[in-house]
Amino acid sequence: MTQHPTGALRHDRRAAPLLLLLALALLLSACSSAPLAPKAASDRADPPELGACYRLVPKDVESPSNDAEPVACGSEHTAQTFAIGTLPDSTGDGYDDRGHGKWIYPRCEAAFEKFLGVDESLAMRIQLSWAWFRPSESAWDDGARWYRCDLVGGTTESTAYRALPEPTKGLFRAKPPEEWLTCATGATVLGSTKVPCSEKHDWRAVTTIKLGDKGDPYPGERLTQVRTRDFCSDSVGAWMNYPVDYEFGFTWFKQGEWQAGNRRSICWAKTDR
Repeated sequence: MTQHPTGALRHDRRAAPLLLLLALALLLSACSSAPLAPKAASDRADPPELGACYRLVPKDVESPSNDAEPVACGSEHTAQTFAIGTLPDSTGDGYDDRGHGKWIYPRCEAAFEKFLGVDESLAMRIQLSWAWFRPSESAWDDGARWYRCDLVGGTTESTAYRALPEPTKGLFRAKPPEEWLTCATGATVLGSTKVPCSEKHDWRAVTTIKLGDKGDPYPGERLTQVRTRDFCSDSVGAWMNYPVDYEFGFTWFKQGEWQAGNRRSICWAKTDR
């Protein structure tokens, strides 16, 4: 029988392109069916979940957006979202327009006070504060305008945040917890180190004075300081039950804080209790 050894060779040459096309088709099919990577938190069009908990550090609040993923509120966490919403067009189109912060301050502050069960005065004398976040700049350019307000376990002076209790909502509606009230250590209030009142301390923030209402012009540094001093002298004396001799201190704020919405000064009593 005559053999044709080249027959098999001709058959392989025709089959190779078909096999290559089949392999390519399978590869493309596998790629197209692979799940897309989830978007970062700040890149999402929808607002974050109300009540979500996070592990944030002070450096996180220096950025306008945040990509931390939520953690279980029953686990250790340092932040919790207490308000969400949408920035109106009136605050400006630009990502960094100052109108956003001016609009958000009174809304986050009011929600913060309601969430914890504090009034405006006590809100300034606790070891808790809030920060707000918006979408990433790319998400903003795509039309996202949500915001979230987060309670954080520290103040604007904190170098680290403390773990929040669970639950945090209504924390101050009964007797205010000493571990979250603000005291200080040091010879004077100026330059003192702020600590929880559950720790050894030399000063306690006992009251505040309201220096104006929304829309009022800044009274100036000198008048702010004098009015604060005079009020705190009387207020602290009353808090200490009018002793013959007592020491008091005060913290007053300048025009930048006034423009941000703060209208109060803080009065301090020299006390270790």
